Amino acid sequence: MTLTLLADLDDTLLANDFGNFLPYYLDALGNHLKPFVEPEILIHNLLTATQKMIENNHPDRTLKQVFDEHFFPAINVEPEKLQDGIETFYEEVFPQLSKHTHPRQDAIQFIHQTLQGGYRVAIATNPLFPRVAIEERLKWAGLSPQDYAFSIIPSYETFHFAKPNPAYFAEILAQIGWPEGGILMIGDELENDIIASRQLGLPAFWISAQVEILKSSPYTPVASGSISDCSQWLDTASTDILQPNYKGSESLKAILSATPAALDTLLTNLSKSAWVLRPEKNEWSLAEIICHLRDVEIEVNLPRLQKVLDENNPFIPGKDTDSWVNERQYIDQDGLVALADFTSARIQVLNMLENISQDSWNRSARHAIFGPTDLEELINFIASHDQLHLRQIHNLQLKPSQSPEDLKPLAA
Repeated sequence: MTLTLLADLDDTLLANDFGNFLPYYLDALGNHLKPFVEPEILIHNLLTATQKMIENNHPDRTLKQVFDEHFFPAINVEPEKLQDGIETFYEEVFPQLSKHTHPRQDAIQFIHQTLQGGYRVAIATNPLFPRVAIEERLKWAGLSPQDYAFSIIPSYETFHFAKPNPAYFAEILAQIGWPEGGILMIGDELENDIIASRQLGLPAFWISAQVEILKSSPYTPVASGSISDCSQWLDTASTDILQPNYKGSESLKAILSATPAALDTLLTNLSKSAWVLRPEKNEWSLAEIICHLRDVEIEVNLPRLQKVLDENNPFIPGKDTDSWVNERQYIDQDGLVALADFTSARIQVLNMLENISQDSWNRSARHAIFGPTDLEELINFIASHDQLHLRQIHNLQLKPSQSPEDLKPLAA
């Protein structure tokens, strides 16, 4: 069975009551940076900026950008002045906090067995820390990234959303190419791990003995218990129960938000040559994929959704957008500029959807190809289109032949 596991870290893979851990962390950080800023001022504004990260709903802003924007002006210290002190803290002081946690042997065994069994394992911790801190906590759990091939380790440098936003889980899946097959979120926190992932439509295993709390809820986990119980449950779980169900306004908006966010992380630092290379003659390059997404968003999705909202049961014509790739010479266009334009148009779509009532999702339309439809189905088409092209990008990025000498340039 092809299966992707999303595993929380604190109190799931690592024995760490974060409520108890946080004061030790803040005290150590405040003392270490005391030469630059008073601990009380630092801690107050760090917590305020962290809350801003949790609240962020902008796919064009990484969590680090959000944090820096709110933290450094508030403490009146330039980021460069604190940089060395922060790096030293995470290299020398933060590792000493491991004494407040301990590894879970059952979790180590679980991760080892699942990876050995061919499952894909993504770390699904809240990305409110720098990558170095999250990797350090994985070491405390006995799960060093140097020893375990995790599909992704979220951090505030590379993520745009945080728990309990369901877009956080969509961003994980988007960054790893929207894997097909079964998916299971495993975590201990009811709101952050279970409800939020279920809002996206993911099956969830709750590390808890209190599953009866959610028996009458639409966000009921598929099972609950210890991490060892999860291992045993997976041995007998049906493929059907592990299939995600990306339906409903919460799920669809999360997917649409995650696309520009994931593309920002995946593509921003590419070389110019990477944008125009193709692994096969008839496959699209990255520049062509992003230009295609941009023009479909601007010329198809935005006006189509607006038409459904403005008119009663309008007729929606079909469009052949694949032909635009050659007609508009996407290969000669700047991929990063196209990505910025796509992101801007997608934010317009998201703003449009944020302001409509739940009843508006049922507004009807007549599609030239699909026949009778409604706004929710049209948005579902957009989400599926996003997933298709993110899989395409992921496959392009991960093919073993992808080196400059092996990739074929687009034929003139």
